[in-house]
Amino acid sequence: MSIGILLVDDHELMREGLRSILERDNALKVVGEADSGREAVKLAGTLSPEVVVMDVAMKDMNGIEATRQIRAACPGVRVIALSSHSDARYVSNMLDAGACGYVLKANAFDNLRRAISAATQGKSYLCPDVTAAVVGASHARSEYPEGPGPTSLSPREAEVLQLLAEGLTSPEIAKKLFIATTTVETHRRNLVRKLNIHSVADLTKYAIREGLTPLDA
Repeated sequence: MSIGILLVDDHELMREGLRSILERDNALKVVGEADSGREAVKLAGTLSPEVVVMDVAMKDMNGIEATRQIRAACPGVRVIALSSHSDARYVSNMLDAGACGYVLKANAFDNLRRAISAATQGKSYLCPDVTAAVVGASHARSEYPEGPGPTSLSPREAEVLQLLAEGLTSPEIAKKLFIATTTVETHRRNLVRKLNIHSVADLTKYAIREGLTPLDA
């Protein structure tokens, strides 16, 4: 029986390339594609894939929050992060959200099928470049204490932060998330309090640094 895979990436050409790589293996079957984290959450619930290959940095809802929601709603689904970034913060945030693997896009051809094989066996997989970055960061962490990370934020606060960083106003965020504008303002106040960051520009820099929004958002 084939392993069902959901591909999530906001670039169509990337999804086409991934599909081409995976469909060379008769044991793998791409059951669906999504171009945003929000769509991925919906499709994971309806298609019930064994594995989700998840882009980390996407607009609308990033791969970190999408992974967290998928793992909460569908604990049996395994998520493999796919990213252009080997920065340890991206890796740590995805693993904390519930991903079981992390593969760089530059090495996807060599490593993605290995990651899927590990995932279906209940194991974890980090491609070699990512492992090196994580080990390097662990040595530096004691010398450079980190500020509050995104794990200190609630899922809704993380969503609001991403959308703020992408340039949306409070009414626009409220409309997208189907909540009241006053609720968005409450989340904004909580972000300022928890992160001790007081301007939208600095919130945007924080969101980019933590991998919560694409670098080109």
